[in-house]
Amino acid sequence: MSDWVTLGVAFSYLAILFLIAAWGDRRAEQGRSVINSPVVYTLSIAVYCTAWTFYGSVGRATDSGPSFLLIYLGPTLAMLLGWMMFRKMIRIARAQRITSIADFISARYGKSGPLAALVTLIAVVAIMPYIALQLKAITVSHAVLSGYPLLPTDISGENFWIDKSLWIALVLAVFTILFGTRHLDASERHEGMVAAIAFESIIKLVAFLALGLFVVFSLYQGPADLFRQAADHPGLIDSMGLDAVPGGAVGWVGTLVLATLAFITLPRQFQVLVVENVDEQHLKKASWMFPLYLVAINLFVIPVAFAGVLLGGAAQEPDSFVLTLPLAAGLEALPLIVFIGGLAAATGMVIVETIALSTMVSNHLVMPLLLRWKWLHLDPSRNLSGWLLGIRRIAILIILLLGYLYHALIGESYSLVTIGLVSFAAAAQFAPALLLGLYWRGANGLGATLGLIGGFLVWAHTLLIPGFAQSGWLSMTLIEQGPWGIEWLKPYSLFGLEGWDIYTHSLFWSLLVNLGFLIGISLFTRQNSLEQTQAALFTEGLRPDVMQTPLWLGQTTRGELYQLLNRYLGVNTTFKVFRNFDPERKPGADDELIAPPDLIGQAEQALTGALGSASARVLINSVVRGEALDLEAVLSILDTTTQTLEYNKRLEQKSTELARIGEELRSANERLRELDRLKDEFVAMVSHELRTPLTSIRAFAEILRDSPDVATDKKNHFLGVIVKESERLSRLIEEILDLARLESGRMRLNPERLDFKQLAQDSADAITQLYQEGQVALAVELPEDAAWVVADPDRLQQVVINLLDNARKFADHNQPQVKLKLQTWKKHWRLSVEDNGPGIAEEEREKVFEKFHQIQQQHGKGNDKSRPRGSGLGLPISRGIIAHLGGRLWVENPQELQGARLIIELPRAPEQPPPSFEESV
Repeated sequence: MSDWVTLGVAFSYLAILFLIAAWGDRRAEQGRSVINSPVVYTLSIAVYCTAWTFYGSVGRATDSGPSFLLIYLGPTLAMLLGWMMFRKMIRIARAQRITSIADFISARYGKSGPLAALVTLIAVVAIMPYIALQLKAITVSHAVLSGYPLLPTDISGENFWIDKSLWIALVLAVFTILFGTRHLDASERHEGMVAAIAFESIIKLVAFLALGLFVVFSLYQGPADLFRQAADHPGLIDSMGLDAVPGGAVGWVGTLVLATLAFITLPRQFQVLVVENVDEQHLKKASWMFPLYLVAINLFVIPVAFAGVLLGGAAQEPDSFVLTLPLAAGLEALPLIVFIGGLAAATGMVIVETIALSTMVSNHLVMPLLLRWKWLHLDPSRNLSGWLLGIRRIAILIILLLGYLYHALIGESYSLVTIGLVSFAAAAQFAPALLLGLYWRGANGLGATLGLIGGFLVWAHTLLIPGFAQSGWLSMTLIEQGPWGIEWLKPYSLFGLEGWDIYTHSLFWSLLVNLGFLIGISLFTRQNSLEQTQAALFTEGLRPDVMQTPLWLGQTTRGELYQLLNRYLGVNTTFKVFRNFDPERKPGADDELIAPPDLIGQAEQALTGALGSASARVLINSVVRGEALDLEAVLSILDTTTQTLEYNKRLEQKSTELARIGEELRSANERLRELDRLKDEFVAMVSHELRTPLTSIRAFAEILRDSPDVATDKKNHFLGVIVKESERLSRLIEEILDLARLESGRMRLNPERLDFKQLAQDSADAITQLYQEGQVALAVELPEDAAWVVADPDRLQQVVINLLDNARKFADHNQPQVKLKLQTWKKHWRLSVEDNGPGIAEEEREKVFEKFHQIQQQHGKGNDKSRPRGSGLGLPISRGIIAHLGGRLWVENPQELQGARLIIELPRAPEQPPPSFEESV
């Protein structure tokens, strides 16, 4: 493939990255963030998948079997099981404006400047091989793509100015400077950069999946065909067994631990996981989405490794299988896509790692040195913010050039995976200070510092220096015989420990020394007051409002504080800090008002975001007269906070309980009032109903007594009225007695086998006269066959007639209609009575069965409402009777007449009628 085509596509891709990053920053300035999404957050975490993943996983699978999976199983376990730890780190970093892992560790151990510088130096030395790995991957892949089938021999070229990796490094330096140092505050999110990284994660995943699909379904006839041919190849399947893992079971565990710790402590992972986090809630989804991403990108690693081995010499080196397989097949587009995928994997890592390292270098190496220069303090009005940004940008360029230098001098002696594991082992040295610092308050700065130094020296002796020997810069006798011929100091078998793979060996000894110094010295030395304070804040980082505790007791004026911030952060940021604290007061250098502790704390946080916690502490100490809070004061605040939270929690529980009880009391009170009102209405209604017939009876009886000469026809009429009113009085008294019997359980029922169909017809016939007088149309729909049930015929007929009478009363006044229908329903008979009146509202459907309750009846037009005639006891009595007969009575939605519809449901009678019995309820 043409060299110019390859370079053109590569630089076009980088130009697209520039556009995406610029778009992301522009959206952020408009307040429309594109990274405020758990999906984008997950894709940014996938910067973990570098050129090592893209090229080296296939190489490691070919050489060491399934051990490549451990590199991804470690992060998977960390995300699935350790998301609470990451949430704690995010909260602490956000509260203290942490800018990097060096800043985090330094802040935990009393904002120690020397400790921050040590972490930075270790990170730079550790990450240089990793950056070199990415540059090597780009160079090798370009050489393979442009020179295949020739082997890439002298990749670096005769002169450095024609080396492609140098120019790639320079382009990445420009990108990182443009989108990684736009703001001095390094704790602010780099939205454009994160958007570009998320895009690159998609590209490398799509490219690798496309390659895998091509290998499995184009080069071979599916997975079965590929694995069948692999099984026929001598030893190929066995090479993927657990026995192929370097170091056996110890190597398996060691590599898993190494990958887990590296995922937590690599500067770029800290950058995307903690510093660039927009919302800690995104972490919950990322904890399972990121492992799915790792599964997807490694899905075809073993098939590609098998295909490369089966291809033979044409596949070249295992690290190049992903390119040589499609090239050997004569394709052009797919190799180019794969090359862009590898470029995305490499550039994403380089960009984020360089941003993280440049922040650490400028804040913890350069700034402490500059703060010692007296000329920086001569002119208080001097604005150093632009100068500080320039330092960070120069650091980016230097870091990338150092990575290129490592690649040019040493990179050829190691495979991609080897370089990556060397960096992993170095980054893992941060784990003891970081993890113990989060949960053990007793860990102190001296122990962390000596532990890091000891662990780093062991790492250098067991991994870094042997790399120089293998590159020819040092004698191989160092590896074979040990330094000065001391065999028990041999780098790969320290103190005679042999049989382990070199990475597990180095990790074991370096962490043993690291932890030994950290724990041992912390147990036998004391922390200073600031260490104690920070230890309390970090270990209690998940407690609400703890990190917002003001920690300053000293004094300074607002003017001095304003001058300090203006000098290092610029007028805009300074104005923003003061305005956020007190919008009503105009900030200025001549303000003599004493600055409150909260303002001093916010000023320190602002400086921390730009310069790191150690340098910020030095600068604040230069203007504040007094001390910070000691541990006793902080613990008192924490205890007070705990007590307040517990008290508030109890108050909230009690308030909730009181609110619930109050609501129940209100409901009960309203119910009692309703019952009292219904009782009064019932008494009034019963009194009225009793008085009305009694009044009529008395009046007509007095007429007959006082007027013996009344005509016979009038006398008969008066006697008929007396009889009618007496019957009405008897009915009312009987209803009251029925209700009393039902409630006391003394109602006597005489169930027998009867035909529900015939009873319904008899009931309709009994009330026909009333329907004809009111001109109400009654439709009766009965089944052809008998409907046998077991019931008391008199009581059941009483219920049916009551429903028919109610339907007559409430039917439409203009064209009243009622329908009685009997039908079967599963193992029951259902009788429905439906009218075409106004119906019963849904909220009233249960209330109509309550004692004394009566719904309003509309007469004529408009909203003229009145109480219907009756006692309000008919339906409660009817439901009680039906319930005692083993059935149900309820109201449901109308089906035909759009009014009220009441349903009686009774179980079917058994085949043989039961013997007659009498039941007392």
